[in-house]
Formats: sequence, structure tokens, C-alpha cells
Amino acid sequence: MSNNSYLFSRPPLWKTQLRGPDAQPPIVLKPWLAETGSLTKRLRRVYGNRLAVSLLFHHWKPAFAEECKVLNIPHHRYQLIREVLLHMGDTPLVLARTVLPEATIRIAHRNLSHLGTRPLGEVIFAYPDLELRQRYFSQADPQIWSLPVQNQFQLPSCTWGRRTLYAIHQQPLLVSEFFLPTMLQDQLFE
Repeated sequence: MSNNSYLFSRPPLWKTQLRGPDAQPPIVLKPWLAETGSLTKRLRRVYGNRLAVSLLFHHWKPAFAEECKVLNIPHHRYQLIREVLLHMGDTPLVLARTVLPEATIRIAHRNLSHLGTRPLGEVIFAYPDLELRQRYFSQADPQIWSLPVQNQFQLPSCTWGRRTLYAIHQQPLLVSEFFLPTMLQDQLFE
């Protein structure tokens, strides 16, 4: 486990497009990877109020160098890093990581720094000027995950994820979401 992440021992590799036959997610995940609205809202349509958030990591730390490049912020600066598990009871659904620069938190009137177990999507999609700037995709191999994550979840040879660069009042934030194997098994997603 790195000192700036509970989820990752090293950062995932991201691409802006899915190209080639080996870079195609399972059909059941394609609509989830392409979702432009709130992932929380969509999960709530399936699971209702049974959807819950467990906070795994919530610290001011430097983000990964590549994340800082995407956010156009200095690498040595501390950002608020929040990592959570979205789940329904004992069924894990999504592992998520959010990098929140201080300027973004300030412009959002600190609403983003005190979420606790409240889903991020419930807050950011309430901002009328929320802007989706860029979407990235990843096929994360098991070695990028920290040992606690590898031990807690049955991760396949590749775990599909998406990362979205958003802006609120022109200030960026980065949200990464990885869909766990239970999403592939759940017939409600087809």
C-alpha cells in the first residue's frame, strides 16, 4: 500500500479510448463505463436505499504524479484523497478514488471535504455548472492493488474502471471508479 492510497500499490494505467479486441470490457459493463450522469443515482435505481458507502481512506496527501498532471496541479502539494467502497450490504460493487485539490474544495464551499459516508455523486451533480472534461478507462491488473484490497476482494485478472475529470466553477477534481466482479454477476445490470 502506498502512503497516498489505501486502494493501490501503484497507480493504474489510463487510456482515453478503448481500442482493439483485447481492450473491450464485458458487454454488461459498457453502459456503466459510458455513464455521463451520476453513478450513485444509477446504482440507487438498482439497489435503492440499500446502496451504502464505506470510507477506506480520507487524507491530505500528494496525489500520484500522473493525476497531478491531469489536474494541472503541482505534484508536491497536498490534495484531499478520498477512497471508498460502494456496496449493498456485504456485496461490494465499486471501489472509488477521488482527488480533490484545495482550490476545488474552496470554490465548493467545503462541501466536498466533509462527505463522510455520503456518496460524492449526490454532492457534485447538484452543482449546476458541473462540467465533465475528460473520460479515461483502465484495465487494472491485480498487482496494482494494495495487499489489503487483494485480500478483501476477489479481483479478476483485470478489473475495469473509468476515471472522470470534472470541474466545478472551472476548478478540477478527479474521480476513479472500478467495477468489482459482483457487478458482472448481477443480472440487474444486463
